[in-house]
Amino acid sequence: MSTRVFRPFRVILAAIVPLFLLLNSCREEDPVPAVFPTNEANQYVDSWIYENMLYWYLWNNELPASTDKNLDPESFFTSLLNPDDRFSWIQPNYRDLLNSLQGIDKESGYEYVLYREKDGSDQVVLQILYTKPGSPAEAAGLKRGDLITHINDQRITTGNYQDLLSLTKQHYTVQYKALSIEEGKFAEPKALSLNAVEYSEDPNYLYKVIETGGRKIGYFVYNFFAPGTDNQPEKYDVETDAIFADFKSRGISDLILDLRFNSGGSELSAKKLASLIGRGTDSSKVFLKRQYNDVVEKAILNDGSKGEDFLINHYATEVNNIGNQLSSGRVYVLTSARTASASELVINALKPFMEVFLVGDTTYGKNVGSISLYEEKDPKNLWGMQPIVVKVYNSLDQSDYSSGFAPDVLNKDNSLLLYPLGDVREGLLRQAIGQITGTSAPAREVREGRTPIGHSLDFKRRSYNLVMDGIDLNSIRH
Repeated sequence: MSTRVFRPFRVILAAIVPLFLLLNSCREEDPVPAVFPTNEANQYVDSWIYENMLYWYLWNNELPASTDKNLDPESFFTSLLNPDDRFSWIQPNYRDLLNSLQGIDKESGYEYVLYREKDGSDQVVLQILYTKPGSPAEAAGLKRGDLITHINDQRITTGNYQDLLSLTKQHYTVQYKALSIEEGKFAEPKALSLNAVEYSEDPNYLYKVIETGGRKIGYFVYNFFAPGTDNQPEKYDVETDAIFADFKSRGISDLILDLRFNSGGSELSAKKLASLIGRGTDSSKVFLKRQYNDVVEKAILNDGSKGEDFLINHYATEVNNIGNQLSSGRVYVLTSARTASASELVINALKPFMEVFLVGDTTYGKNVGSISLYEEKDPKNLWGMQPIVVKVYNSLDQSDYSSGFAPDVLNKDNSLLLYPLGDVREGLLRQAIGQITGTSAPAREVREGRTPIGHSLDFKRRSYNLVMDGIDLNSIRH
């Protein structure tokens, strides 16, 4: 990080200068001019940042009039952000940015939540929420519900947990307590070594059909929105389509969509998922409407090949859509405080076409989207940025969820005794099944428990993003 340095001009006075001139030159009302250090590399990147923010940024009319382009790019980018912007971000290497959006990260392969071990204690436990298939964590035998108390022989505390978590990007050790869910307790501590690898996560985590109470319930855990990878650009969307083809062929009567770990991602994949679920949706129905800043909107509206229709994204006609076979005309969505962005877009987009019944916690609250900006062929600028550029609305022009969607059944899902995902005894799934089969009361159910002090999704660059990848940037900005 470069530091902003001020160097006062030295006034060199010849001995012949009268004393009164010397005193006059030092009057308090005459400011001492400052000299900024020149950093050509920063100026080059910062000029690129400013130019693109001036065109694309949703709050471009509020950019500061005076900027210091000698700042390092991250500090410069941050200096431009609107005070209400919690979401725009930048990375030194655009390739890392793109990888993170595709679910590629260096990790051991588990997501977790952090709690104080006891109320008032500074000791922290890390509880595993799920492990990822084929990862070092799964191979080592870690599973949902296990508690990690030490990293590299250091007890995790409120004061050191961020530093200790930064060590998990390489080889490290943990001390953990395995959960025995059937006994309702944790085993004695064990030590374990883990490696971090470049892991490519598949968002299609789990699906199954649950037959109970005369119903066939499709259950689908979808953990982020991404169409695929660079090598297989549509891999994940193709898998999602196959899952719904199976749901359709097996004649499910109800759908539970588990988005509690899904903090956002691709607009294209959000449209794909919603098009497979929506009741009566097809390519004639509006999925979302986009609102850009005045500069971008003017460019779109004045372009004869685009116009107002370019601001609208329609549903796709999907042969494996199951909306019309859902007996109640309702989709059940499991949510958490980290359910965000593209997840909330799907909820909002489906609401005009069917009832969306939420079980869990109030969602994050993000009704704006971003784009990826980078220069693929410029060796002088490897930076990539993800600025907020658009606000999104559903077909009824509704976008009033900046404070999140409140659940119909409130459950903060913060018990330490975690059943496996897909187990009908698991808290949120059990409550959703109860709503479907009529075995639980329809009233709001409140469960208070431990308050998280952190979550692995909070440390992931891909989190809390709605990536507007359904538009061609080059076709807008000539």
